[in-house]
Amino acid sequence: MKELEIYSGSFETILELPYADEGIRAGFPSPAQDYMDKTLDFNRELIQHPSATFYAKVVGLSMINAGINEGDIIVIDRSLEPRQNDIVVAFVDGEFTMKYLDLSEKDQGVVWLRPGNDDFPAFRITSDYELTIWGVVSNVIKKLR
Repeated sequence: MKELEIYSGSFETILELPYADEGIRAGFPSPAQDYMDKTLDFNRELIQHPSATFYAKVVGLSMINAGINEGDIIVIDRSLEPRQNDIVVAFVDGEFTMKYLDLSEKDQGVVWLRPGNDDFPAFRITSDYELTIWGVVSNVIKKLR
């Protein structure tokens, strides 16, 4: 089952977009800003380690309760050290998957990969499997329309 389509990124370009630095209220409206003099560059905001960063398009529904839906773009940082409950991209027996990392039984030689959707099973990874934690998901880019 294909869960991710992985792409390398190009981080040399700068795309400075107008930035509402005073924020956008999600509650009561506030007076509109007459101008926005600050800019935002997504490469600078979303990418900590360009040489170790990749993108992937999400295929499937196993992480919907984590707010990650099919068609979302995830930013994967391969230089981050994976920690308990991080969302990771794992390479298991030749296939990529994205799951929560559960290291609670690591001292017993077991790692769990848990989905963010109760309709999908958790994977108990023992020494019988070939596992590489390929990277840590650092950001999710959503398309709303």
